[in-house]
Amino acid sequence: MDKGGPPGPPLSFGHLVTSSFLPSPSLSRLTASALAPGRRSYGTLRPLGALRTAIQDILGGQNAYSVRNLQGGLDMHHRHYLVRTMLAGLALAALAGSAAAQGRITGVVSEEGGPPIKGATVECTNPNVVPSKFTATTDDKGRFALFGLAAGRSAGAWSCVAGAPGYMPTGSRVTVDTTGKQSPLNVMLKKGSGDAGALAGLSSSMAKELQADLQAADEFFNAKQWDAAIEKYKAILVKVPALSAISLQVAAAYRNKKEYDNAIAVYNDMLKADPNNDKAQIGIGMTNLEKGDLKAADETLSAAALMAGATREVFYNLGEVKFAKGESEEAGRWYQKAADTDPTWGKPLSKLALVALNKGDKDGAIKLLEQVIAVDPASSDAATAKAMLAELQK
Repeated sequence: MDKGGPPGPPLSFGHLVTSSFLPSPSLSRLTASALAPGRRSYGTLRPLGALRTAIQDILGGQNAYSVRNLQGGLDMHHRHYLVRTMLAGLALAALAGSAAAQGRITGVVSEEGGPPIKGATVECTNPNVVPSKFTATTDDKGRFALFGLAAGRSAGAWSCVAGAPGYMPTGSRVTVDTTGKQSPLNVMLKKGSGDAGALAGLSSSMAKELQADLQAADEFFNAKQWDAAIEKYKAILVKVPALSAISLQVAAAYRNKKEYDNAIAVYNDMLKADPNNDKAQIGIGMTNLEKGDLKAADETLSAAALMAGATREVFYNLGEVKFAKGESEEAGRWYQKAADTDPTWGKPLSKLALVALNKGDKDGAIKLLEQVIAVDPASSDAATAKAMLAELQK
């Protein structure tokens, strides 16, 4: 699931990856990811997807039903949870997308920097269609698969959350491809309780109120009513201060308003509570890049890259900053580090191909593009790599 980039709706799992884990504007979708330089309209690597699922757990199993579309099962959450129906109002909205084309989401859930996780849960929800929720559980190799999801732009984005006992849930937003060439949603989970722990002790009535508040805030965000969204999100933080996912959305709204200093202030507050928060680190770096302060962007992400447990998104986005500064060799070094951290991720390899082309190394670029296709065959990066190869090999 494109994982600190300009806040758009959350996309790359576990890594709200700025350029990969799709941040889509609504909170229902990290982990962590930043957007490529220059991109506007930010959301966040759907951390709120995990939060929403945690709230659903508090609300209990009213009208519960279970959906398993995988050989080995795949329930998306901290445990093997039953799928719970969406609010009645969301169900009505779902009718509009019931006739959409169908597709699938597959991938692997693993521990960050470690082995695949067996028994992890993956849940994807979309209030615009029926059925609106699918869940699955990973097999002994961490693999999961969901089939029959409404696909295409008309269906809208699915908010997907992955979790396992002892790990922080990670979310992202995914638009299901209608061609069957869906990019794998490979998720890396960090150890810890995350925002779900902040909801401990929340009563059912308070959970319902929080759910309604999130829905209202999301609607303002998606409508690009940034001030109203910020006000709503901040009101939620007053009620539940520990929900870091909401702070990411506040920062995302500020970035969309181009109020970069306010966004950085929000990220800094997050770092006071958790100095190792890579989403906040990436957010500061990419916000500085957006405001044109390449020096500050470089300093922030360089420091983050040297910290223990630095993520692939940190390395990748540091490469983006170096590339923006015209430091191709340094950019290549960090793209390579991102690729080494996750060998199944094609995006840094595609950027390495561009670095090679900038140096006039056509053969090296061709080899790298072939690697993109080999390791991440269903991704948009692979499609781009094929087109580039066709041109280079003429």
